[in-house]
Amino acid sequence: MFGIIRPCRHRLGERLTAQWTAHLCGLCLALRADHGQFARIVTNYDGLLLSVLTEAQAERDGGQRRRTAGPCPLRGMRTASVARGEGARLAAAVSLVLASAKVRDHVADGDGLLARRPVAAAARRVAAGWDAAGARTGSAVGFDTAVLVDAVDRQLGVESLAGPGTPILTVTEPTETATAAAFAHTALLAGRPENAAPLAEAGRLFGRLAHLLDAVEDREADAASGAWNPLTATGTPPAEARRIAGDALHGIRLALRDAEFTDAGLVHRLLAHELGASVDRAFRTGAGHAHGPAPKEPEAPPRDPDRPVGPWGPPERGPRPPRGLLAGCAVWAGLACTCQLCCGEYESPWSREPRKGPCEGCGNCGDCGDCCQCCECCGNGGDCCDGCDCCDGCDCGCDCGC
Repeated sequence: MFGIIRPCRHRLGERLTAQWTAHLCGLCLALRADHGQFARIVTNYDGLLLSVLTEAQAERDGGQRRRTAGPCPLRGMRTASVARGEGARLAAAVSLVLASAKVRDHVADGDGLLARRPVAAAARRVAAGWDAAGARTGSAVGFDTAVLVDAVDRQLGVESLAGPGTPILTVTEPTETATAAAFAHTALLAGRPENAAPLAEAGRLFGRLAHLLDAVEDREADAASGAWNPLTATGTPPAEARRIAGDALHGIRLALRDAEFTDAGLVHRLLAHELGASVDRAFRTGAGHAHGPAPKEPEAPPRDPDRPVGPWGPPERGPRPPRGLLAGCAVWAGLACTCQLCCGEYESPWSREPRKGPCEGCGNCGDCGDCCQCCECCGNGGDCCDGCDCCDGCDCGCDCGC
């Protein structure tokens, strides 16, 4: 799994956890149904937002958008109600193209075994196959994935021209354009064309955040391996990156207010709350509901005088190198067969970062606090977060005193 939104089960509550899992499994099964078992490897958290958005806008249909799936090792051999329909297929199409772009990025960086020409050539063929598969599924739901492929192609050109002083938003623009198109298409699938403009804006800012947070999280590994990183290449200071992330997060919340939803609970939870937690996690500023001005940067530890100076600086101690594509796939298969991807703690097959499956409990949830947790109104069927003001001053409108 990859993606910047990694929700906590305790913050979601029982009702929204069930919805989240339904969309996650629905995306996985849509990939299998249209493209075979191997395609399930591209299942990712950010792609399934499209399925969530589509269902949240659609009129209630008495459960027609759900089906009961059979036992699956990733659910501990349990059956489950899973999402189906055009939203899941759109998420599958976009996930395939995203995965293709990720493979090409690894090839360009020469990660692991991909530094070898035969392996790189095979990876390129896999990526091309995923591009074609994504285009077929996208066409079936009226979405032209050419905008995504064009963004990937333009990204390489933008990165080759970027250097110190280049605005970081110039580098994130192709990603923003692609995610804006995908978010806007959910409005058309749900029969709410009036939502296309605000959701395009939310998607544009989400793409900005996705690109930015990915750069922040990969900074140390990129510095250790010598790979290209947009923050290092453009000389963007940490404080400026944090400010841009905070502004994008606030803009997403404002855009969501302008869209009409049939059931906004999960959308609001993910894009107004969990996305803030992702920003905090990436910048290591602690948990909570991040909005308004960027928090004060923590005081830096004393610097080694022999250590090179830079806006981000190389790591004091290099992290373990990420695995290559094939090695990561082999590890992913082992995790899947042992149910750890869904029901345990594990190390990311590719980046080696610690992960928790969606079914894994969060313990005491020391970093889960935010303005809606005390009444769990967003997670257990309440409506106090519908149209709430928690993006301005952290006031959910609850009577819980938070």
